[in-house]
Amino acid sequence: MHSSILVLLGLQSLAAASPITPAGSFRRAVTELNQAAFEEAQQPDNTATKAFSNTQIKTSDGRCLFVDELSGDFRANLTPIQVAQCGATDGQGWDVITAGKHNNAKGSALVVSTLTNACFNFDPRRASGNQVILFSCGGRADGGGQVTDSQLFAFNGGSGPLSFSPNNEKQSCFTVKGNVVDVAPCAAGDANQQFTFGNAPVAGGKPTETNAQSTATATFTLTATAQNPSQTSEVSAPSATSPPVASGGIPNPTEAVPVSRAGGVLQPSAVAESHERDDTATRAFTSVSIKAPNGQCLFIDPTAGDFRENLIPVSLVNCAGTPNEKFDIITAGKHNNAKNSALVVSSLTNGCISFDGRRQAGDTVTLFSCGGRAAGEGETNNGQLVPFTGGTSLVLAPESERNATCIVPGNGRLDSAPCSNDNSQVFAIIA
Repeated sequence: MHSSILVLLGLQSLAAASPITPAGSFRRAVTELNQAAFEEAQQPDNTATKAFSNTQIKTSDGRCLFVDELSGDFRANLTPIQVAQCGATDGQGWDVITAGKHNNAKGSALVVSTLTNACFNFDPRRASGNQVILFSCGGRADGGGQVTDSQLFAFNGGSGPLSFSPNNEKQSCFTVKGNVVDVAPCAAGDANQQFTFGNAPVAGGKPTETNAQSTATATFTLTATAQNPSQTSEVSAPSATSPPVASGGIPNPTEAVPVSRAGGVLQPSAVAESHERDDTATRAFTSVSIKAPNGQCLFIDPTAGDFRENLIPVSLVNCAGTPNEKFDIITAGKHNNAKNSALVVSSLTNGCISFDGRRQAGDTVTLFSCGGRAAGEGETNNGQLVPFTGGTSLVLAPESERNATCIVPGNGRLDSAPCSNDNSQVFAIIA
């Protein structure tokens, strides 16, 4: 009897002396990985197209997502997505994969740990509080899977603020709860459901300490309209400083180069897909300059957007006749089926001048894939069509706005304002 009591007292003493795991953090589930099984289950896809490589993913309060490779099973599956101060832990690097072995869906992305090569995964069959995990890309524990909707998210190329809503549960969004990522019903404006890639401004528009410039952003959520960036993107206004213009302009890159607004790297194959030239189109003008009412010319810097050359601000510069200042006026074709209307298309990149009233003030006008779909598969978009009946002048009044909003000169770039219905907003076509 006395020995039993002593044992119980000893157990209570050990329990009282044991460290308490803070709410939201996870004890390690294994002491080491089975290296052979891990390498089989988490094989990197070296053929994949990446919009971002080894980037941080930040929460609205400026912390970073990370994975502890020993917090799951022996293959590094079932690991939770945790949250910590940026730079305080390993496992804070992530790849955003837009095409490859485990992603065959246009306009979508996988989010993959650069530490373990496992994918963001949502499994509603698991217990509440443990449904958001990292798992072998393709959805098979041994790495033999191909593609699964539980790991795919719609993506239009920006760096955020964005939300993660998996294809297999479109009404649910990944949500920060303490020091871990969980899931909850999507709620507009919920800061706990907002994330950014790299040094993009966090939710609320305040940049991190290491981010000196504003960055283009876009919604990352799988809904019926998310594949149309002109309807869902949210973009922070970039610097109004005009780009430096050499005598020959800024060439359109043919190799992977850094892009300034989305914090990623230009992908020439994705650019070619997104901006295919419409050789069937009727062109009222080819390779002309367009002079704004303030006397400056429209200018496109192909490295100022995202990895597809979308979301490029339309700059205003002193007219110099460079290739960056050349545009086609298209009155009929694949992306224009409306009479007495025109698309204004960059002759350099084949992107269309686009209006999106849902973007932040100062960044409602950008160059985007004609047709309004990020990957180039769109047909027509009223935010890109403006009235045109001929002649050498035009008012950039997007048909989506029914003559209420016009595109006008802003601070170093095109912006939008109420239509004045006089000659103060007329642009001139300069052959």
